[in-house]
Amino acid sequence: MKRTATTILATVALLLAATGCGADDSTGKTGADGSKQVTLTLNWVPYGEHAPFYYGLQKGYYSAEGIDLKILPGNGSGNTVKQVAQKQTDFGWADSPVLLKSVASGMPVRSLGAYLEKGPSSVEFFTEKNIKTPADLKGKTVGGTPGDALYATFPAWLEKNGVNKNDVKVVNVDAAGKIAALAEGRVDAIMGFFHDQAPTIESKTGKKVDVLLFADYGMNLLGTGLIANTQTLQKDPELVRKFVRATQKSWADAARDPAGAVSAMAALAENEPAPEVLTKQLTLNLPLLGADGPPGVNTEAQWSETIDLMSRYAELKDPGAPNAYWDSSYAAQG
Repeated sequence: MKRTATTILATVALLLAATGCGADDSTGKTGADGSKQVTLTLNWVPYGEHAPFYYGLQKGYYSAEGIDLKILPGNGSGNTVKQVAQKQTDFGWADSPVLLKSVASGMPVRSLGAYLEKGPSSVEFFTEKNIKTPADLKGKTVGGTPGDALYATFPAWLEKNGVNKNDVKVVNVDAAGKIAALAEGRVDAIMGFFHDQAPTIESKTGKKVDVLLFADYGMNLLGTGLIANTQTLQKDPELVRKFVRATQKSWADAARDPAGAVSAMAALAENEPAPEVLTKQLTLNLPLLGADGPPGVNTEAQWSETIDLMSRYAELKDPGAPNAYWDSSYAAQG
């Protein structure tokens, strides 16, 4: 039987209140059967990208590591990072550019690996607009949300592709309102994550959606990945190793069995998209995984590229080296 997100969150809150646990005591509490009770907070409410977690949960990969996993919905990567920083959740699933800005602001969090090595940052539009390259955006109106990495890097992406940023009109749109703005014709295109939004837009409008992926036109920002509090890494590295190992197995096997992953998510998640949308989202998501090695194993060059782009275009101050944001040791042992 499914549990609602509200019920899950309320249960976690009651457990914390009943045990009197402060922020420093929240990681991996031990259950009656000896397993560690662990929470993972997603970057958003469940959509296709998250199916591998539910697949691993259903297959018993986490329980095999002694982990009693609860998956909680999120409300944006920024909020997820804050919850991890404040020890309100054990692990998080968050966008890497958001993590960079959060670490720079002093939050004690680290990436355990970006699983979407090819970032999903894109410009999305209806096929009927006949947009084929960045040059076709000249004279068009594009909706974006101030403050996110896409909005910050979009002008540089245009210039990189020979388009004067002044030839494209950018309209500020609330994150939750971008799909409606496109569907209602208030903008010609929107900035967003295509693997999540494009299937949703097609389902809502019945129109075919095309995209221009930032990464296909010279600008790749690492996508979502696992994050943890630095104190967790110091106090319970064995739990982190087990969690990462189970997650890597979940993602690798889900990539080989996407139908099974969709089925697991439909059975275990709450408020997930319709099966056909969920299937499209996961299908678009899988090619974003790295082709070499286990999921979540990155290179310094990949992180350096994202750090450099954020430093130049998104006000990432005093950027530092990749290891200021990313601990490579856990995924490497997966």
